[in-house]
Order: sequence, then structure tokens, then C-alpha cells
Amino acid sequence: MKIVIAPDSYKESLSAIEVADAIESGFRQVFPDYQYVKCPVADGGEGSVEALVDASGGEMVYTEVIGPLGDHHKAFYGISGDKKTAFIEMAAASGIELIAPEHRDPYTATTFGTGQLIDHVLNQGIRHMIICIGGSATNDAGCGMMQALGVSFKDAQGNELVYGGLALETLAHIDASNLDKRLSECHIEVACDVTNPLTGLNGASHIYGPQKGATPEMVKRLDAALANFAKVVEQDLDKQVDHIPGAGAAGGMGAAFYAFLDADLRPGIDIMTHAVGLENMVKDANLVITGEGRLDSQSVNGKVPVGVARIAKHYQLPVIAIAGALGDEIDEVYQHGIDCAFDSVYKITTFDEIKKEAKANVTRSAFNIASAIQVGQSLTL
Repeated sequence: MKIVIAPDSYKESLSAIEVADAIESGFRQVFPDYQYVKCPVADGGEGSVEALVDASGGEMVYTEVIGPLGDHHKAFYGISGDKKTAFIEMAAASGIELIAPEHRDPYTATTFGTGQLIDHVLNQGIRHMIICIGGSATNDAGCGMMQALGVSFKDAQGNELVYGGLALETLAHIDASNLDKRLSECHIEVACDVTNPLTGLNGASHIYGPQKGATPEMVKRLDAALANFAKVVEQDLDKQVDHIPGAGAAGGMGAAFYAFLDADLRPGIDIMTHAVGLENMVKDANLVITGEGRLDSQSVNGKVPVGVARIAKHYQLPVIAIAGALGDEIDEVYQHGIDCAFDSVYKITTFDEIKKEAKANVTRSAFNIASAIQVGQSLTL
């Protein structure tokens, strides 16, 4: 009997590999001789680099970059075990969680540090990158990132623009002649789970600007600045980026990846499951177990459990989900390949206590599920 264990992390409680370890521990108490294959997975959000490093037997790399507000900050990325692929979370260099709420300012926040991470990867000789672009603090259309990689953004007087989304109001010319030539050798996959265009009422500024600190007046100016960026990109690069699905991701960073790097923008869960080789693991399995911190109706929108279940169902495999908690409208996940779902919190308590007891709770849930399977195997009708 082969069981593939492919969970996401439980946010603020357990990493994906810790969840997988706990599930295996619970099942082994009942079925010690089964074959267990652990495959930590992420959806392209927080924890994706760690999951990809764990799954590939790789390593983390730490380096200093310029943070979103121009300060120096220690960031990270991952390298796969075969040294051929780098895993980058833009949030590690340019993320909203790096800034206290009262200091968030999309007028000035920059993606320069993300460009520095890419440059650091290039210096390692790696030419395949998986870049996750959720959780940004920025609204600069990825211009800071591209400045770090050699692109020049100038105003009508020929001055290089300062950092931040507001500066794009005065953008008049883009010079990409000094873009790092090594990038032409690269295959860059961008994990992008939103389809927002660059501008307009459904664009980067209106939808995501407020959570980054933008007032209604700031949103209007930032949206106009991005529209000006799109105009200059078409003028100087002969590319239309304004209405491409995903162009508005990460404050317009999706547009930069398309305009300057010809990168593939794809749903994060698709990139992640392919990168960890999940399909090869499950095709000869007997059971697949997945999970995340909270399983609910939102899990059908590109989250790990449903992404894992979709692959498992190609091979008609049963899928069990173990979550920290089950939320509203949980029945919806049963229409997307999950056969049964269980939570792992056994008592009413504080979130701090839940975090402390998370590993033991997941192990106990896995043990109970395995015991139920064992009882079912013994039944005769």
C-alpha cells in the first residue's frame, strides 16, 4: 500500500513538511509497513519556497537586498537539489509583511529587492526560476525590479525615476538596452493567482492599493500612473500590457514580467505541483492525503488540497484532507475531488494554544483516520 502525503502548511503553526511528518507519524502507528511518500506543496503564496526546497532536497540562500521602503533587509530564495532551479518569493524582498501597517506607502514602495534576488540567482549560474508574486507591498509595476536588472526609466528631462508607484506619473521613456543579457537565457515561470488587469476599477491600484496603505485619492493617482506606464511600454517596447490577465498582480509586477522578461504567468498551484513532481508520485499510489490550515469553500480557488485532489482524480484515487479547521460551506470541496475531510482541533482554546498543539493534533487526527480505515478493512458484509 502506497500513501502519498501532500499537504500545504498550516499558516503560523506548521510548515508543509511538518504537517506531512505528523500525518505519517499518525498513520504509521496503525499501518507501520505501508509505503509513505511525503510531498510538501504550496500554492505560490507564503511558504512556497520552503515547500519547493523541501520537496526537491534543496537549500535556502540568504542575501541582503533593498527592502520595499528602501532600507536594507535580509531576504532569501531557494535552490533545488539538482542546482538547476531557483525558487523566489517576491514577498521575501518586497512584501507587505515587511512593513508595519502604519508605515505602508505604495507611493514609494519598490520592488528593487526582488530584482536583486534575481540577479543573485543569475550569479549562481541558474537559468530556470520559479517566482511567486503574492503578498507585495508595492504598486510600481515591477519597475524597481527591472531597474535592479539594468532597465532605465526616465522622465521627460532624462532623469532616472525614483522608487515607487507614484513616480510612474512622470515616466516618459524606457531604455531596456542594458537589461542583463543573461536573462535571455532564462526560463522564468511566474506563479500568479490573480487575473486582474493592470488598470481600471478591477486593476492593481483599485483592488489591492487600499490594503497597501493607499487612500482613495492615492488609488486614483496610482491607477493613472500605471496607465501612463502602460502607454510608455507600448510606445517604447511595442507591447500592450494594460489588459493582460494577471498584469495587475503584485502591484503591476505581472505586467513587468510579461513586457521585459517574456515570462509565463500561470496559476500557482499548477506550477507548484509540476515543480515537485506530484503526478509521478501519485500515479501508482493507493491513497492521497492532503490538507491546509483552514479548509472551506475558498479552497476551491487554486488552493493546495483541491489542486492535489485534481491530480489524484486523474488516477481515480481516494483523497482525504486533514485541516486545522473546517470552515463554512465545506461541502463544496467534495465536488472538487476530496472524498472526506477532517479537522484536527479537539477543544475550544486560544490560537496560541492551537499553534503549540498543532503537530500533536494532526498526528492524533491521522491516527484516528487510519484506525477507522483499519476497522473498515475488517468489516464483512
